[in-house]
Amino acid sequence: MTRLAPLDLVDADGLLSDEERAIRDTVRKFCTDRIRPHLAEWFEQGDLPARDLAREMGDLGLLGMHLKGYGAAGTNAVSYGLACHELEAADSGVRSLVSVQGSLAMYAIYAYGSEEQKNEWLPRMVTGEAIGCFGLTEADFGSNPGGMRANAKKDGSDWVLNGTKMWITNGSIADVAVVWARTDEGIRGFVVPTTAKGFRANTVHGKLSLRASITSELVLEDVRLPADAVLPLSKGLSSPLGCLTEARFGIIFGSIGAGRDCLETAIAYAADREVFDKPLSAYQLTQAKLAEMAVELGKGMLLAIQIGRLKDAGTLKAEQISVGKLNNVRAALQIAREARTILGANGITLEYPVMRHANNLESVLTYEGTSEVHLLVIGQALTGQAAFR
Repeated sequence: MTRLAPLDLVDADGLLSDEERAIRDTVRKFCTDRIRPHLAEWFEQGDLPARDLAREMGDLGLLGMHLKGYGAAGTNAVSYGLACHELEAADSGVRSLVSVQGSLAMYAIYAYGSEEQKNEWLPRMVTGEAIGCFGLTEADFGSNPGGMRANAKKDGSDWVLNGTKMWITNGSIADVAVVWARTDEGIRGFVVPTTAKGFRANTVHGKLSLRASITSELVLEDVRLPADAVLPLSKGLSSPLGCLTEARFGIIFGSIGAGRDCLETAIAYAADREVFDKPLSAYQLTQAKLAEMAVELGKGMLLAIQIGRLKDAGTLKAEQISVGKLNNVRAALQIAREARTILGANGITLEYPVMRHANNLESVLTYEGTSEVHLLVIGQALTGQAAFR
């Protein structure tokens, strides 16, 4: 019998337009040719050539691809989601590079910045000439970003920023940081060139997850910025949370990409591996595992496409993003763990991508909203009662 690809079980392709499939296939080829051959090395070294990749991704139109104008590709949300799906099928760290650039740093300037700020930064960020990072999380304030200690005070017409930010993707290679700080007017966003006096970024080492990604601590010590450094439309915590909603959308598609790669690896391995004189894939228990994984993968992909259609229609709600992020990351992580059991001891090596994906997904499960927070967002939508405190 002909073997089906896992997502063929739900005919996911039938829900996509020709243009969406073409964009997906272009990103898949880029990952196959440029990224996958080096992933084991990058993961083992705890690094990746982010600047080179950013320029190449810029040439493909992947950076800020869902934004309009300033040289951005202006694709629909589903196309952006499919790009994230393929990037994370390669590695979550690679998808994070694109997500942080486009959905956090660029989106913050795009949504809350002045026209001068947009013209200064967005065209260069689209091409990958300039790399951005997004400074919201602090060491003691993850799920409660409103408690941040970073502050910005007026000094004449200038702003003076002090504070630290932690777990910042792209931080130590960024040309510009969008930093969120407490002011007398509430939480505001600031466009901070990383060459500013008093700004430094320290690379985080010793990670067991997202190793093919650059993670940093940002330190701001009396960083003096002109009055026009503030994002004029940023008002309160809703502004950075709006950026996180953009980035979570990419995770909904991306995490399922990692799950797909694990399942496809397990299917191929089980077909080649002989146990007691027949392929591992010929055993009922193995097929049961593969079938369970495929069902969860298919449901996750259908959910992602539906959320993408809602986003394109302009009707997407925050609780729907929470449903997608909660379900799809949990499903992908369970698929990675189950796939590893099929590969046995081989599954823990970098020869295969499964344990690398599992380690990465442990971080994806937590960042940009923990499972607990998303459960409470959904719970609030269902009951009308906030239970965060």
